[in-house]
Amino acid sequence: MKRSQINKAITDAQNFFENNNWTLPPNPKWDVTDFGLGSFDSKGLVLINLASEAEYCEKLMYAKLNQITPEHYHKNKKEDIICRVGVLTVVLWNDITNTETEVLKVQINGEFVNINSGDEIVLQAGERVTVYPGQWHTFFPISTECIIGEVSTANDDLNDNFFIDTEIGRYPEIEEDEPALLRLLSE
Repeated sequence: MKRSQINKAITDAQNFFENNNWTLPPNPKWDVTDFGLGSFDSKGLVLINLASEAEYCEKLMYAKLNQITPEHYHKNKKEDIICRVGVLTVVLWNDITNTETEVLKVQINGEFVNINSGDEIVLQAGERVTVYPGQWHTFFPISTECIIGEVSTANDDLNDNFFIDTEIGRYPEIEEDEPALLRLLSE
């Protein structure tokens, strides 16, 4: 990714947070990724680590319409994905390669419901879905912009993200075409 793209993504996120009265803590740890695919506008995400402790993690994320977080799972991490502002779609599978319809018992807003594997779960602001270790998932806003929260067990972005697309890398290489607004978590 070009540094200018990263700077613009950070500025866009900061402006949207401010316009929606979200105050970040001092010195948050920023992460901007195109998942190494070179197409931030379609496969991209801005993440801010608010807390990263041995027992738990909290993140705030920002995405625009048409930005998809690609299909992946975590071996160890259990997480709640929360729509904070906007409208967010989340899709879950136990086995993404299984073409047969499978019924999943999913926790949405704290209550268990049955859905078909691969069905879209649409979350309005304030709603959440719980994603368990080993469960494939993807998410994307269907509003113009979206603030997404994540509360999870301990987070290990280097070793606990498994993408269906083997070309994906969690942290992008950066082309320095202008000075950095701030240093990213991966730098």
